[in-house]
Amino acid sequence: MDYTDILPLDESAMTAARGRVDSLSKPLGSLGQLEEYAVRLAGIRGFMGGTLSKRAVLVFAADNGIYKQGITPVPQEVTPMQTVNIANGIAGVNALAAQAGAEVFVYNVGVAQELKRKNIVDVLVMHGTNDMTQGPAMTRAQCEAAMKAGYEAAAAQASCDVIGLGEMGICNTSTTAAVASVLLGKSVAEMTGRGAGITDGQYRKKVAAIERAIAVNGPDAENPVDVIAKVGGLDIAAMTGAYLACAHYRIPAVIDGFISACAALCAMRIAPVSVSYMFASHKSDEQGYAAISEALGLSPALTLGMRLGEGSGCPLMFYILEASLRMLEDMGTFAEGSIDSSEFIDLRK
Repeated sequence: MDYTDILPLDESAMTAARGRVDSLSKPLGSLGQLEEYAVRLAGIRGFMGGTLSKRAVLVFAADNGIYKQGITPVPQEVTPMQTVNIANGIAGVNALAAQAGAEVFVYNVGVAQELKRKNIVDVLVMHGTNDMTQGPAMTRAQCEAAMKAGYEAAAAQASCDVIGLGEMGICNTSTTAAVASVLLGKSVAEMTGRGAGITDGQYRKKVAAIERAIAVNGPDAENPVDVIAKVGGLDIAAMTGAYLACAHYRIPAVIDGFISACAALCAMRIAPVSVSYMFASHKSDEQGYAAISEALGLSPALTLGMRLGEGSGCPLMFYILEASLRMLEDMGTFAEGSIDSSEFIDLRK
């Protein structure tokens, strides 16, 4: 599948939106990132303003073989349990999505246990990845199959005005740290946090296991698919494909936290222009997030100390993006307010 057929943003629509933003009765730049969001949304969608009324969060569930290294006290059985909870609408992401008027779709791309439920879309590639400390997490073909599943999941929601991406899977902070460490050329210790909560001893074991996985597999930092296949996860692969589909279909894509941001980084490395279609929701408290965010060139809108995953930050960002459009359409201009714009300072300088 060709993931590079993504067009740049519509410059004429962005120019019109920027002109409208600068005509509003406020000091230039005084609404900060809201102004940039409104302009970029115009570039993505090809028109200025409008609404983001049809919203969705796609959640990809998968297990990770590195669990066998004893790096977390959380049982692997939590992956299918919480995946079912999300599908049943009782998890954190469901509460926030319902408040934001967003629908949640759940995909089983790699849960270790057999999982057949009517509210879970079965796109199973394998029952969890292999233990990457012993060899590749998956074959390249399996990685590409997971990417294709994510791409098709997002493509199926191409009528949405905005899509958020999330995940569920025990030990996916380990795979994320591994992938990000390789792609960013940073030490594993810099990129590895404590996930769902581990002791100092488990943390040292986690760092050592990730370092061993990278050494054993020798992933090619210039080839994101190779990196995901060797030391990544099926959820990361699927979200990578989903980001690329959002960019292809010109849908604003919202990043959740650490794992979601890592997949965004992979997508950007595959098709650089795809990052123009992405919006970072919140600053994850997981160590390593800041380095990924910086590499993406995206500043998260919210700092709430969140680190749940599941796509839980996305519904909050839907509100903010909608607010940027309401600013664009509903605020009055200098002319309409009989205000002399020459009296205002450009705060962006």
